[in-house]
Amino acid sequence: MDTLLEVDGLSVGFDTDDGRVEAVDRVGFSVARGETVGIVGESGCGKSVTALSIMRLLPQPMGKVLGGRILFKGRDLLEASAEEMHSIRGNEIGMVFQEPMTALNPVQRIGNQLSECFLLHYLGITKKEAWNRSIEALKRVGIPSPEIRVSEYPHQLSGGMRQRVVIAIALACDPDLLICDEPTTALDVTVQAQILDLIKSLQAELGMSVIMITHDMGVIAEICDSMVVMYACRVAERGPIKTLFANPKHRYTRGLLDSIPVLDSPHKQKLNTIDGTVPGLSEMPVGARFAARSTHCDVSSYLNSKEYQTVRPNLIEIEPGHWVEDCEVVRV
Repeated sequence: MDTLLEVDGLSVGFDTDDGRVEAVDRVGFSVARGETVGIVGESGCGKSVTALSIMRLLPQPMGKVLGGRILFKGRDLLEASAEEMHSIRGNEIGMVFQEPMTALNPVQRIGNQLSECFLLHYLGITKKEAWNRSIEALKRVGIPSPEIRVSEYPHQLSGGMRQRVVIAIALACDPDLLICDEPTTALDVTVQAQILDLIKSLQAELGMSVIMITHDMGVIAEICDSMVVMYACRVAERGPIKTLFANPKHRYTRGLLDSIPVLDSPHKQKLNTIDGTVPGLSEMPVGARFAARSTHCDVSSYLNSKEYQTVRPNLIEIEPGHWVEDCEVVRV
């Protein structure tokens, strides 16, 4: 399968008043053409930082890529100039940001914000042509009366409509890769389903690849072909979606799947949870990071071992395409 994007050993740090902290620790995965890859994990696991690194949009001057490669169409984006990245963003890689109300400019009409995409990436286009393309872009994402909506401001639209506008902006130039960072957050269930159906239909129409970042395992199961499970800034497990749902090997992946509510469970049964919280960036152990939250019987002895304190577990391929952290705690 033709690989469109390959993230290889990506490490990202942030300079703080207390020193440098690492927010992404040697993360690696690939995205094939036409494939949808889901990245899942709790808040603070490094999902959004990974996406911002791909787009070269890390907060400056604090955020720094410490190592690794981001190969897009065989070219390392980390070595691209600012002018080259300006051309790639929006044109070849689009991104749907987490909160549409903050992603959109509140004092600019929807049409002006969409027109800017066309004016930036299409040489010689007139403002009128860009405005007409903006109407077509809104129509493509299912917004009714686009010729009216194009003249409105973001606060005049509902949450679902604003999300559609953000998707329209991300897809304005028909990119090869779309990165969606929590595209259904804060939307009701019905609107969530509509947004996911929209992304799937546009992907089929344009033949693009998609990276879907979410907390929701149901969203992952609905539209993704493969899944990357991140925990504490590292990849804990990755592989085909059917394999990971049917046969998860990492205890964190199992915990995430066990926490999904089941319709036929007894009435008022307590939901399964994962005890504890993700360690802070300044508190990350060198060894297996999920060990402190695991319920495995050998955890107490492992936490006090030299291996847990000093040895970083590697990812091993346990079956074709299925990778998992190799350490005592998670081996099953």
